[in-house]
Amino acid sequence: MNTPSEIARIYVDVGFGKAKLPRWKMFVLGIFAGAFIAFGAAGSAVASCGVQPPAVARLLSALVFPIGLMLVLCAGGELFTGNSLLLVPLIEKRITMAGMLSNWITVYLGNFVGSMLVSLAVVGSHTLSLYGGDLARLAVNTAIAKVSMPFSDVLIRGILCNIMVCLSVWVGFAAKDLISKIAGLYLPVFLFVLCGFEHCVANMYFIPTGILASYMYHIPFVTEVVRGSTTSLTGIPLENFAWLSFLFNNLLPATIGNIIGGGLAVGCGYWFVYLQDSN
Repeated sequence: MNTPSEIARIYVDVGFGKAKLPRWKMFVLGIFAGAFIAFGAAGSAVASCGVQPPAVARLLSALVFPIGLMLVLCAGGELFTGNSLLLVPLIEKRITMAGMLSNWITVYLGNFVGSMLVSLAVVGSHTLSLYGGDLARLAVNTAIAKVSMPFSDVLIRGILCNIMVCLSVWVGFAAKDLISKIAGLYLPVFLFVLCGFEHCVANMYFIPTGILASYMYHIPFVTEVVRGSTTSLTGIPLENFAWLSFLFNNLLPATIGNIIGGGLAVGCGYWFVYLQDSN
């Protein structure tokens, strides 16, 4: 296996290649990655729906969800959360700030499109009718819970999440064969799902699916926050503007937290340990 210092050097070269990809390729690979994460998210909901006690349901969800990241890293895809590690080749001056930001924006939009396509397909195909409609109710309740959290909670959970995701990517580079790569990347992702941390790309599936399910299955998208006459962070009632609640109450803080956790904590931390003396 590759040592941690070898992984740091490998990622500098990998990140250089990522930043040099044509934008249309970044975007298409971003769509693939968003769809793969959405498939893992959809499967995790099916596996956990209706299971009691809730701790066992969460365990089952965590067992299934890592399939999405496995597909990204092994089948091919560009994932925004993993690409927060591009700060490493940036600090090494192998890529420019413009190149990194271009990759982040293009891949982020691709991830959003891929996640939304799977969300539309899952809801439109009535897959959520499984278990007598309980899966639809779970989708709505999951989305409600995510947009109802305080901004600071989502931010911190986003930091913790992408520490795990980027460690998963990092450990994946330690392996030199497919089975070892899957085994290495699996456990950190399992852990973040088990703990309920916030992954911005996964939430591009979970929350739109809940909102769309609330329309199709006539399940009110109303939270205890709304019942208490409290408005969202933006001052807009959640039940009237579910999509804005998704963007500002969850996606924004989760994205910021993911960048901090993956790019600053993991990326810059390992650069400082393994690469700074080589400059």
